[in-house]
Amino acid sequence: MKLALGPLLYYWPRAETLRFYEEAAGAADIVYLGEVVCSRRHELALEDWLALGAELAAAGKEVVLSAQALTESEGDLKLVRHAAANGRFRVEANDWGAARLLAGSALWVAGPHLNVYNPQTLAMLAELGATRWVAPMEATRELVAGLCAERPAGLEAEVFAHGRMPLAFSARCFTARRFSRQKEDCGYACLDFPDGMALETREGKPFLVLNGVQTQSAGVYCLVDELEAVRAAGVGVLRVSPQWRDTARVLEVLRAACAGTLSSYDARKALAAISPGKLWNGFWHGRPGMNAA
Repeated sequence: MKLALGPLLYYWPRAETLRFYEEAAGAADIVYLGEVVCSRRHELALEDWLALGAELAAAGKEVVLSAQALTESEGDLKLVRHAAANGRFRVEANDWGAARLLAGSALWVAGPHLNVYNPQTLAMLAELGATRWVAPMEATRELVAGLCAERPAGLEAEVFAHGRMPLAFSARCFTARRFSRQKEDCGYACLDFPDGMALETREGKPFLVLNGVQTQSAGVYCLVDELEAVRAAGVGVLRVSPQWRDTARVLEVLRAACAGTLSSYDARKALAAISPGKLWNGFWHGRPGMNAA
């Protein structure tokens, strides 16, 4: 199976972002670039992402430009249009507006936020030109296997295999609200939380992570124990979501586990030691996402 480095969901300083890709991208086969969460995050502009993509492509990586998941304004839509028309790299559509813009063009990716749950929708995406489908976060093993069995020829399947799960988006910025700021005058508070802002229950247990307009799981979704089942389901690409530290090591551990040179037990132990939260895999088994089978 191929390993994909998913789009950066957090807001990091420019120098840290470039350092991250220099360190982590080499361990992946596919690299997703671009701003998915919030258009106010501008340490890297679209031109910077394209320049970084050109460097990675020259190094032999498959580069995909990810479009924003929630478009609220004409400015947001303009950015999605520019990404869709970049003319060089495949584009990941994360909302149906982007899918409409990409319809008829070849080799685009149907992202996880399109929420595809049936073979009819999957067939429609293929007719529109999609050549890879990323399963939604809550997809079970049975759902993924069933859709893969009925997918159109030439359509790759990808699953989210490691990282904090992006669960929802909102027009309201939760990070700005935490500091009594308006979204339009947020002070770029997300820069102070490179792995998101953790929330706990009243009992002090990890609950969610706030990441600007995005809500994430407190735990880290991890399918390292399920690699054989993932492969048997027909999935060809595993996605790793960037984290502040040790993303390259996560990719290395998963690659070793896929190759069979590292047992699932040792791989899980290694990943648990470097992940920013407890490892969960409940959704894959049709259970609450915060469960660990």
